[in-house]
Amino acid sequence: MVSRGQFCSLDSLNLAPPQSPLRGGFRLNLHEYQSKRIFARYGIPVPSGEVATTPSAVRDIAVRLGGAVVVKSQVLVGGRGKAGGIKLAKTPDEAEQRADEILGMTIKGLTVKKVLVDPAANILSEIYLGAVLDRANRRVVLMASSEGGIDIEEVAAKTPEKIVKVMAHPFLGLKPHQARLLADGIHLPKELTNDFIKIAQGLYQVFVATDASLAEINPLVVTGDKKLMALDGKIAVDDNALYRHPELAEMQDPDEEDASEREAHRYGLSYIQLEGEIGCMVNGAGLAMATMDIVKLYGGDPANFLDIGGGAQSDKVAAALRIILGDSRVKAVLINIFGGITRCDEVARGVLEAIGTLEVRVPFVVRLVGTNEEEGRLILAEANLITATSLADAAQKAVAAAKGEQP
Repeated sequence: MVSRGQFCSLDSLNLAPPQSPLRGGFRLNLHEYQSKRIFARYGIPVPSGEVATTPSAVRDIAVRLGGAVVVKSQVLVGGRGKAGGIKLAKTPDEAEQRADEILGMTIKGLTVKKVLVDPAANILSEIYLGAVLDRANRRVVLMASSEGGIDIEEVAAKTPEKIVKVMAHPFLGLKPHQARLLADGIHLPKELTNDFIKIAQGLYQVFVATDASLAEINPLVVTGDKKLMALDGKIAVDDNALYRHPELAEMQDPDEEDASEREAHRYGLSYIQLEGEIGCMVNGAGLAMATMDIVKLYGGDPANFLDIGGGAQSDKVAAALRIILGDSRVKAVLINIFGGITRCDEVARGVLEAIGTLEVRVPFVVRLVGTNEEEGRLILAEANLITATSLADAAQKAVAAAKGEQP
């Protein structure tokens, strides 16, 4: 199956974009150099670059490579080039100077601690090639575009007709004729079609072998000597599959993780930091999403997604609240617990434990329903916390409290 221009963004594939608020807690993003090393194992041609952490090491690499090089910051954000994190150097001395400029710089809040030094390429044209999961069709989709080198979301929004996609069969995989359809759809020169087919099939194999949620080459370039080369790459691995890939789990860069998300991972919490002012602690992903929606409905903005899961003990609850209160933007905390497996009295004890160990300066609104809810309410009543009988009531009180109003 092949189609052209059938979606205006990656959202239609049920895939959160790379810079979505849903970036944390659901997938492990690998650095460019890590992704390209994996690509090479599956027959995808990549530059013979090396990673360095000091300017002098960059100079040594440039000497070994011989000729012009590209010094590329290794941080897990987009827009590195626009931020000055990717620079061309014609000599080893210049490479050392460019590395000195890049190492230590901050790009979108992340400090550059390592760079990738690749041989400079003579680029004739740039292509986008990516593999994503189409949840609606339950298939892996391969997408290609003649507009490489820029975000695929931008291409999808402005020129969706320039995106071609095919769906791989769940058992047969990506067949050669499907990859050929991609090549024809982006008007690739005929002499490069066979190489493109191998690269597309290799990318599909990477996606499946790593349990990825995204694997992309951007750009896949046509070089001056009429060869295809993956100059940049990205792999995002589904966190739920990391138990099958200890070698990938070891690639996780702690410097690239938010401190709160690291703490949440340590306690087995599903946490995503957002931009609002109402901290939310909920048990159950569906209930957490509903809580965030109703907060928005009543005029507030959630500061986070936080699911403490079922059966959460008091220490886990306390850890969750420490993470929420560690966000200086939080002006009120909404706790919404449905006690099935999770006992409401355990949650109440965890809340009091957190309050007793932290300097709490924001109001708490608590809704407890279910197992041992009466015991939980009695425990909380001693701390003079704001309670609610329904989710709507809790959301309205939390929004009012965040605004400094009397709930």
